[in-house]
Amino acid sequence: MRSGLVSLVGAGPGDPDLWTVRARRRVEEADLVLYDALVDAEAVRAATRGQCFCVGKRAGRASVKQDTINRLMIRAARQGKRVVRLKGGDPFVFGRGAEEALALSMAGIPVEVVPGVTTAVAAPELVGIPVTHRGVASGFLVIAGQTGDSLETSLSAVRPNSVTLVVMMGLAGRGEIAARLLADGWASDMPAAIACGVSTRDEWTWTGRLADVGSVEPPEGVPGVLVVGEVIRVRDALAAAVVSPEAEDKVNYGRS
Repeated sequence: MRSGLVSLVGAGPGDPDLWTVRARRRVEEADLVLYDALVDAEAVRAATRGQCFCVGKRAGRASVKQDTINRLMIRAARQGKRVVRLKGGDPFVFGRGAEEALALSMAGIPVEVVPGVTTAVAAPELVGIPVTHRGVASGFLVIAGQTGDSLETSLSAVRPNSVTLVVMMGLAGRGEIAARLLADGWASDMPAAIACGVSTRDEWTWTGRLADVGSVEPPEGVPGVLVVGEVIRVRDALAAAVVSPEAEDKVNYGRS
């Protein structure tokens, strides 16, 4: 019997064309693919002859428990199977990849990590927002947006208006997050953006002021990120540069 292996693979922000070469190869070779809810299921099934199961977690919805996912990977690997745990974005960026790697290692299962394009950078970038820009922002902070003590700690550690802030999994609490930033001294007219479903058919983008974030209504059920910072003005400059149909064919920034 061949030795089993589990590959923790990042699938990028949504579009399967953004999978890495190694990610696609691992999916093609897999005997079993356990994929997240934000991964393109049709692309996964088209790319492999292995068994495919969705084990994704979405807030407020019934989902497969993490212990069950771990057991599925361990059992399949012990049967000599090549297992791919396919995650949206990058496996180690809010994806529980490190937790799964630890569980597998403790069970004596060989683990490989295949990095993916993290949504924290790709989502803003694909709608024309660089998370850093010379003379505007020399750093960025990525935080998970579930409200609570950890969010309070993260936000209180940042000097207001000093970095680009990228909030993942935080759209449900966008009003509370914006209010907290304003209370901490962030400017009410600080540019803000919400980017949902980036690189998919559900793509939707809003830009405006931080003070208005709480009143925005993103499309229901479409995941997205909240971005706060002066770098959002770069998107406006890119949109203004689209001056002809020929140029618009080459530059898709600035569309909402």
